[in-house]
Amino acid sequence: MTTKVRKKSGTADFFGSLLRKQIFIPIAALLLLAVFNLIADPSFYKISLGYNSAGDPVLSGYLMTILDYGSELAILAIGMTLVTAASGGQDISVGATIAISGSVILRVLCGTNSRPDTLQAPIIVAFLVACVAAMLCGAFNGILVAYFKIQPMVATLILFTAGRSIAAWVNNNELPIISDPTFSYFGGFIPGIPIPTPFFIAAACVAVIMLVMKFTNLGLYTQAVGINENSSRLNGLNPAFIKFLTFVILGVCVAVAGLIKVSRLSSINYSVIAKDIEMDAILAVALGGNSLSGGKFNMTASILGAYVIQFLTTTLYKFNVQSDALSAYKAVVVIVLVVLSTPVVRDWFTATFKKIKAGAGRREAA
Repeated sequence: MTTKVRKKSGTADFFGSLLRKQIFIPIAALLLLAVFNLIADPSFYKISLGYNSAGDPVLSGYLMTILDYGSELAILAIGMTLVTAASGGQDISVGATIAISGSVILRVLCGTNSRPDTLQAPIIVAFLVACVAAMLCGAFNGILVAYFKIQPMVATLILFTAGRSIAAWVNNNELPIISDPTFSYFGGFIPGIPIPTPFFIAAACVAVIMLVMKFTNLGLYTQAVGINENSSRLNGLNPAFIKFLTFVILGVCVAVAGLIKVSRLSSINYSVIAKDIEMDAILAVALGGNSLSGGKFNMTASILGAYVIQFLTTTLYKFNVQSDALSAYKAVVVIVLVVLSTPVVRDWFTATFKKIKAGAGRREAA
């Protein structure tokens, strides 16, 4: 009898500690989606080896789709997590800024001719110019938030509204097309490698940010500013600059995502590219158990959350949910996640498990 009581108490301690971990929410969501698809249609997990139009071997299947499109969302989640932690708000202009950076890339590669036979500049040069453009957009948002004290969602509403028009203006409202097949490698497959290239790009971005977090104080300073801006200032930090820096870092992430986006089609559609992707990026941060009001964050949980969001999107498409209805389903997920991540709910779960433990202790004593 005593052994059973101790087991129950140990189980309560385990679940109580698990609920207090930020990464619990994305893992739980991932398991729920995985089990649902396994029961509803096991073929969801089928991966087949085929050949693309160039005759190169590629892996295909729903899991590869998640790996492919979830990677660009994971890249955005890196920057969005830092912005949320430092400023206590979100950048809703990332989709429009992706359009700007993608348009800049195509402008540099095409030159004055919207449909050149050969690239007019190296791809790396085009990407670096796009990074500068996206960082300037991030700097613009960062100045409004950090130095003019404008609420992040309001400040970024400017580029959210005007960004796609700026992107169209960059290319004189033309739709440039790149015919060089090497450009499509970034959003597709590298010949001889059957795994989507965006996954490797995302892995490189994750490795870089993890090294930065490990060998610099960026994570510590970001959390300090998000938790208490005044206290961080008294401890010698510059809260305004740290907020500004997080928006610039998000700009770099946006430029990488922009490269992937325009590489997929070797062209751009200003009004459609990265449409509503900012909502998915914010949801990835929330799904990672991070407080949307700023402060402590878990980058690993946010990245995992990005793939869970893509898992959800792919699942909805698998069961023929119309694209117009996706936002409604995701809105339900947002409500559930935000409620579950609130301190009130977490404290309630913790108190419940403590009561279970206390009750088990009393039975053991009796």
